[in-house]
Amino acid sequence: MVLKWRDSEERRMAELVVCGPEPNQQWRRHIPPGEIIRIGRAPRSGWAVPWDALISREHAEVQMVSGQLRVRRLDSARNPIYFQEAESTEVLVTAGEQFRIGHTVFQLVVADLENDSKTPASERSFHPDELRKVAFQNADQRLEVLSKLPRAIAQTNTDEDLASRVASLILEAIPTAEAAAVVAFDEFSADAQPKMIRWDNRNDGLGRFNPSRRLMLKALQFGQGLLHIWADSDESNPAFTVSGTLDWAFCMPFRGETSRGWCLYVSGQKDSIPGSSIGEDQLKGDLRFAELISEFIGSIRHVRLLSKQQARLSQFFSPTVLETLRQSDFEKQLEPQESDITVLFCDVRGFSKKSEQAQQGLRELLDRVSDALGVMTCGIIKYEGVIADFQGDAALGFWGWPAPREDDRMSACRAALHIQQEFQHAFHDSRHSLAGFQVGIGVAHGRAIAGKIGTKEQIKVGAFGPTVNLGGRLEGLTKMLGASILIDESTADFVRGQLPASEGRLRRIGCFRPAGMSSELMLSQLLPSAEADPSVTDDEIKIYESAWDLFAAGIWSEALEKLNLLPEQDRVKDYLMLFITQHNCKPPPSWNGVIVMQSK
Repeated sequence: MVLKWRDSEERRMAELVVCGPEPNQQWRRHIPPGEIIRIGRAPRSGWAVPWDALISREHAEVQMVSGQLRVRRLDSARNPIYFQEAESTEVLVTAGEQFRIGHTVFQLVVADLENDSKTPASERSFHPDELRKVAFQNADQRLEVLSKLPRAIAQTNTDEDLASRVASLILEAIPTAEAAAVVAFDEFSADAQPKMIRWDNRNDGLGRFNPSRRLMLKALQFGQGLLHIWADSDESNPAFTVSGTLDWAFCMPFRGETSRGWCLYVSGQKDSIPGSSIGEDQLKGDLRFAELISEFIGSIRHVRLLSKQQARLSQFFSPTVLETLRQSDFEKQLEPQESDITVLFCDVRGFSKKSEQAQQGLRELLDRVSDALGVMTCGIIKYEGVIADFQGDAALGFWGWPAPREDDRMSACRAALHIQQEFQHAFHDSRHSLAGFQVGIGVAHGRAIAGKIGTKEQIKVGAFGPTVNLGGRLEGLTKMLGASILIDESTADFVRGQLPASEGRLRRIGCFRPAGMSSELMLSQLLPSAEADPSVTDDEIKIYESAWDLFAAGIWSEALEKLNLLPEQDRVKDYLMLFITQHNCKPPPSWNGVIVMQSK
């Protein structure tokens, strides 16, 4: 187990190495300063040591205090904690010291960055072009190490895990090295602190690791491999690395913008191999190999980052949108831009009523709503839209960004039909998670600002403007007018001549002025094909539109006669019939063919 912290000077980081009796019984963990962590065989929260039956389910608490690890045995623990082979209930462990629980040994080791009070006897920087002229050494051994890299990488999920495996493999590849570390900085100033150190050493009893901060920061600033050879032990600075017996170290920055601030640090002793003394020529060969590893790992991190970004973005963007972003300046494309977009606002019907009835079943209801949002998301993504927002049980998608396409309005309508039909199929299926849920959808087209929207603290990709508000307003009207999908006039005019009857149909609903709006809206209903939804026939669509024309012209009695020809299940006619009867079949004196809707 590896435990890391920063002390009050923010320059010390630590690791707690935990090993069981078997080689595979070990792990590493990170602990923030001052945080109390519980250790046990299976603690409710904390770090598990599952292999040791002598460790209680919850056995001890550990906490970093003033550069020491405080270990306290819990009252529920069955077996003692041994420190310096004496039974203890609470101990303070310093760097290099161990404590034991059962058959498991815990050792604290410290990485303490030093600024080096003395100048090295020799300092060499190596430009990449110079290193490429250096021959690889110990080829067989290093090829063997390289062959282990793919497996090691596949077994890691985080940067920290990857760094730990790299440090271990470097020691295997460079026999003269005594310690190796992967270190990451956010900045390169003289007092910069690392955001991560993962290291390994050849000597298991080593308790302190002191990599040279100056060496690493200088290498990162130059962007080149840098080698320090310190003077003999009587003149060397014993604080510069691991211990006073280590007298050389080199640092190799990782390549690529993704790994900016990352470096590989390796240190060792010139006389580590009996009968030979390590010189600059051999160290140049080691540095060349370190450069190969750093380039390889830098590329792996870059690919991983891209994969993570694409995985996250694919939840909101279609493959076509992602491809557009990849082929252009990504950051520039994300900047807000004014353009014509088509928005789709979709809301679940029946959620409020079911939430009131749920009581103890809120978790189940949440799962069902998540499934509903999943249907909306799939429909929007399938037809090349962008997910802009989720609001409770509603979703907002839009088309026309990052680049407009001629058929954006058609794509939005196809997405709306897809979503509506998915809900319709599930409505009467008691086994389906969406049983009993319906959906209302509004589609509108017009000018808006789309792209990266929000504050400095929190941003998202979204759309802003009256068109977005209109889409939400149309969705709200679907419930009042009895139509699952309502679209505005601009969208209807575009789609009417292009949407094949086998995919969907349009019905002109009428001209309305919603409450709170100063302008009227000519609305149309988007219907599935006659084959997919035979509840409204093509002839009935013509009858309703004919009735509306009579209604708009003020011939209400004839309009009512035509509306009575429509089937009972056609709810769209109900609003118009109710309006007519409320006015005793006579239009008001100021009638202009627009229904002014009143707020409830």
